[in-house]
Amino acid sequence: MDGWLALITAALGDGAPAVGPEERALLLDLARVAAHRSGRTAAPITTYIAGAVLGASDADARVVRLRDLIAELERD
Repeated sequence: MDGWLALITAALGDGAPAVGPEERALLLDLARVAAHRSGRTAAPITTYIAGAVLGASDADARVVRLRDLIAELERD
């Protein structure tokens, strides 16, 4: 996965945020929840929307918001 993420980050240029291991795991969890709760095709769009909303935040804030979002979606 590291090689692919380096490739996509380079392709997107300077605006691409660094995504650490914890955030990667949370994004995969978010995709898992979306896939199981609403259908597999919702997973990429769900992570896209989360990225669009959270992308300007710093990494720590993104991690907190992702944890909260996953917990909320798993409760429903």
